[in-house]
Amino acid sequence: MKLQDRNILITGSSKGIGRGCAVECARAGANVAINYRSEDGTAQEVAEEIRALGRQALLVRGDVSDPGVIDDLMTQTVAEFGRLDGFVSNAVYSDRELMVEADLAGFRKTIDVTMWGAFYGVRAAARQMIEQGEGGAVTVISSPHAVIPIPTAMAYNMAKAAIDHMSRTAAIELAEHRIRVNVVHPGWIDTPGERKFFTDDQLAEAATGIPWKRMGRPEEIGRLVAFMMSDDCDYMTGSTVLMDGGISLRWGSNRSEGKQ
Repeated sequence: MKLQDRNILITGSSKGIGRGCAVECARAGANVAINYRSEDGTAQEVAEEIRALGRQALLVRGDVSDPGVIDDLMTQTVAEFGRLDGFVSNAVYSDRELMVEADLAGFRKTIDVTMWGAFYGVRAAARQMIEQGEGGAVTVISSPHAVIPIPTAMAYNMAKAAIDHMSRTAAIELAEHRIRVNVVHPGWIDTPGERKFFTDDQLAEAATGIPWKRMGRPEEIGRLVAFMMSDDCDYMTGSTVLMDGGISLRWGSNRSEGKQ
């Protein structure tokens, strides 16, 4: 119970990696504020799972690309739990199109949610933690897209690269307040979001190309995040942790073999 009685807000936590983070943080002892934008049913399922673990769950609906909404999420969380001890920035949006053909509305939405949403959340969480005066922990869910230029994902690549450097900058600015800021790079994780781009058969076939021969699971990322949010990682700030089943090693191997 390394997060016993900690209060953590997690954006985009009704499904996928966010859901994995919410449940695993609760399993480690935390009360969790579950942010979601539209899927009431799945958000309620996460809340029920957390309560079954004996922890408190709060549903906070809202679009993270709106800074006013983010401030309201913080206010609701503190009003319900009494304080904010941790924040996990996870909410994302992504379209897949070649740059020269991209619909700019979708391009901008990807930036607004994935980059600005992360910034608004980290900023609001830091302000709350500074006001409380007892430090805190922030984890930003980024991606290997931040360093690997995956084609058809330019906006997402740009946004993830930006939030990596945002997080490092926040880490150095917030160190004096004992607020740790770290980044996670999940590899290819089996989430509902992947079905936006691939069928189950395509995902199964692609997984065979990962060195670990399978896709990752949301709860695996969740357990990593729960550990990073705990006092066991008190000396970790400004770090980026990769958990990808070796897929980035495969990219390096492909390049050395002259493959695409």
